[in-house]
Amino acid sequence: MTFGDSLTAGVAGRSYPENLQELLDRNGLRYRVDNQGVSGDTTTDGLARIDNVISQHPRLVLLEFGGNDGLRGVPVTATEKNLDEMIRRLKNENIPLVLLGITLPPNYGSDYVKPFTEMFPRLAKKYRLKLMAFLLVHVYQKSTLMQPDGIHPNGEGNKIVAHDVFELIKPMLAAETLR
Repeated sequence: MTFGDSLTAGVAGRSYPENLQELLDRNGLRYRVDNQGVSGDTTTDGLARIDNVISQHPRLVLLEFGGNDGLRGVPVTATEKNLDEMIRRLKNENIPLVLLGITLPPNYGSDYVKPFTEMFPRLAKKYRLKLMAFLLVHVYQKSTLMQPDGIHPNGEGNKIVAHDVFELIKPMLAAETLR
């Protein structure tokens, strides 16, 4: 299950979860990707939806939140607290998860961007999670792979994001049919 904000939700037919599903299928890994991304969601919204995720008993959660918190200037401590609570609750239910981090444009200032960016590795270390420190690492500064807003990948960019996520999670996957 992919669980996050607009970076996860994407645009129909062009999201990284849809591309991830294609990669899984092509590689004979019979998993079903359930895209639980909601554009505009903050970590507060994610925390409010975490029980819905837990109730579905997913075999793996790809957790991606924080960008909207950062763009709105939410204190990093509040964002980290919400992410920590989501992770804790998933771990308490023995649901494996991968943390997909994000960063912010430099114009937000290093006093905000640095602690924001550092919270993802800190949480991954605390909970011993696989981490992609920056989900958009291979697309962010390439205008041909980003939408005009400069924040969201376009269709081609999401193919690259999906490939990066696939390579990260491939060792965790078993060749079996999952629901």
